[in-house]
Amino acid sequence: MAFQPNSLRAFLSHAKSSLLTAVNTSEKLTLVVGNESADLDSLTSSVLYAYLRSRSPPQNAFTPLYVPLLNIPAADLRLRPEFEAVFRHANIDASYLATLDDLPGDDGPALKPDHTRWILVDHNKLQGALGVKFASRVQGVIDHHEDEGSVTKDSDPEFRVIERCGSCTSLVFRTLKASWDKSTDASSLSSGAAHAQGDSLTTDARMTVTWDAQIAKMALASILVDTANLTAEEKVEQADRDAVKYLEAKINLAPQEAPKWDKGQFYEEIHAAKRGIDGLAFEDLLRKDYKQWTENGFILGISSVVKPLKFLAEKAINDASGDREDLFVTAIGDFMAARDLTIFAIMTTSTSEKGKFQRELYVQALAAGHAAASTFSRQSVEELRLEDHSVDILSEKPGAMQPSSEGP
Repeated sequence: MAFQPNSLRAFLSHAKSSLLTAVNTSEKLTLVVGNESADLDSLTSSVLYAYLRSRSPPQNAFTPLYVPLLNIPAADLRLRPEFEAVFRHANIDASYLATLDDLPGDDGPALKPDHTRWILVDHNKLQGALGVKFASRVQGVIDHHEDEGSVTKDSDPEFRVIERCGSCTSLVFRTLKASWDKSTDASSLSSGAAHAQGDSLTTDARMTVTWDAQIAKMALASILVDTANLTAEEKVEQADRDAVKYLEAKINLAPQEAPKWDKGQFYEEIHAAKRGIDGLAFEDLLRKDYKQWTENGFILGISSVVKPLKFLAEKAINDASGDREDLFVTAIGDFMAARDLTIFAIMTTSTSEKGKFQRELYVQALAAGHAAASTFSRQSVEELRLEDHSVDILSEKPGAMQPSSEGP
């Protein structure tokens, strides 16, 4: 049975409760999960897919309810201040979201792989511990990264959409737009009574358009951030533009939302929240947007940080209460050792003193990974048009490669 149109808060509460019940009773589950970095696009892609698909599931769906799952422990939500900014607009808080902590541990009831189906968004290969156990249960994917060939071509009744786009959320929207329209039209015929906090079914169309506006704002957040408010010409695709147009129309249909809606201000609010990481510790900065995988017997990791390398180096020194420039390299080494990494890379994005967008790449490797790290660095320099540069606070140390930045 389809989940009737309702608030995002009511849906997430129901989905999380159903997940916990299914784990304890060995019921079937369909989970929608983003990548291991659990960034804003992974959050909104998984929630949008699960919310809309549950409102209009296919007749031969594994289960009619799709549960969005954040691919991080609950404690790591605090590392993402942009989430809190988005939650306010969607009328939810972090407690409504299912995370890895809600899956059974080794000492609890087992989540049997054959009782699950997995839908991937914002990545197309299930990695880490989830991949080891559930990779064979992946049934569909919507992603904007290079196809790794991991997801079956026969994904029916789910989707297999992998193509270039500024935001994965735009592709999720395009794929499920017809379902959204259909379920919204049907909701005008529904009946019921409003209960506490306005979260239950109601004949009042005003509630339906308000709920749609809330989910539209959540979806818009990642699209606008990932495309710099549709100004990043090298990233923006027509699917991004179409999604923004439709989602803004949803907001403008809501009497309570339309008068105060301003796309530019909304983008600036979420963008500023995402960059508001000065209070995080050095290790937390690296953990915030981190991915790890195994390749050719090496464990590799990469962190994306929205601050320049100089900021990171100063943070490492300050956290260690020292004044030695090599503390940055040492702190990176400690981060690598804790994760058994052979090669670790940091990709930064920031604005230069002249107001220009810039990227930096820093690679550090154990002796066993020097050759592979050199190849990775060289390929990245070519692909991203990077050039060697120096960061005054960083000292060259064995195993650390000079950072590179985007050229003119």
